[in-house]
Amino acid sequence: MKDFLVIGGGIAGISAAAHLAQLGSVLVLEAESALGYHASGRSAAMFLESYGNATVRALNSASAAVHRDSGVLSRRGFLMVAAADQEGRFETEHVAFGADRISVADATGLWPILDAGHCTRAAFFADAHDIDTDRLLQHFARQARNSGAEILTDQSVTAIRRTDTGWIVETPTGEHRARRLVNAAGAWADQIALLAGIPALGIQPYRRSMARLPAPGGLDTRDWPFVDEVTEAWYAKPDAGGWIVSPADEDPVEPQDAWADDMVIAEGLARYQPFATQDVTRVETTWAGLRSFAPDRALVLGPDPLDTGFLWCAGQGGYGFQTAPAAARLLADLAAGRMPEIDTALVGALVPDRLRA
Repeated sequence: MKDFLVIGGGIAGISAAAHLAQLGSVLVLEAESALGYHASGRSAAMFLESYGNATVRALNSASAAVHRDSGVLSRRGFLMVAAADQEGRFETEHVAFGADRISVADATGLWPILDAGHCTRAAFFADAHDIDTDRLLQHFARQARNSGAEILTDQSVTAIRRTDTGWIVETPTGEHRARRLVNAAGAWADQIALLAGIPALGIQPYRRSMARLPAPGGLDTRDWPFVDEVTEAWYAKPDAGGWIVSPADEDPVEPQDAWADDMVIAEGLARYQPFATQDVTRVETTWAGLRSFAPDRALVLGPDPLDTGFLWCAGQGGYGFQTAPAAARLLADLAAGRMPEIDTALVGALVPDRLRA
């Protein structure tokens, strides 16, 4: 019998396993054939400390040192753009993001295809980085395995039973037993809870789509910043020599292997097009992932008050990679019953107790 059984092999589950393996034996079960297949494998992969609500931002800041020390960051920069009818929103948003106002001419120097006739306001934040998501996932996987954790793929969970000594988790290949169960199932978190006889928390998956375009005008995109329209009606960034644009959609869906809706992509590109001098003439490929949020849009970390043998590591939304180091450390602190390193008020905003009231 293992001490911890983690359901889910995305960044949440693997980072949790790396920390929990320092407390006891760990088994990770991933339903797909590879780690990070769903949300983790389809992330825009940015580290921006000022992204998310106050609770998420605090976790971002608490994760920053690990990200920098593990060598997964590369500087990208963040450019916010606004049109004439968005100037009021711009004044609020660029301050909230910590981005310094710059001239439209300077913004065009950063993003050469910016349409200076449409864009009237711009701001830039230099301390924004790409995250090498595969490197970070493998970093935690190595840590977990080096501490004795076992990671199994192709292990979809079909049933969960509570026993006097822990849990029995059934998969098509057999049963697995553990004293404590960690729910890191992403979009399926509520479904896993119900299988275990634990009431759901209302974690809702939302679809987020991406379109990959050829490099606009054949230009070299490597040094272009992450570009965000001030109301987040779209955002864009370089990708493997090309250019990806997201309509920043957030459509509630059932847990699934998400796919991009052609109409949603078309509408997003139509919102993007007035800001760019290069016309979108071809889309190379599209994809979508799921961002799963608790009702208050903060992560859910720690033992469920209804059964402390059931631990949540869910509700990462679009912040899973950004927050993974601090979130996994907090989960391990709570599992071990030791004083967390982060502020007590922040812990209260993350534990599942807040959603059981």
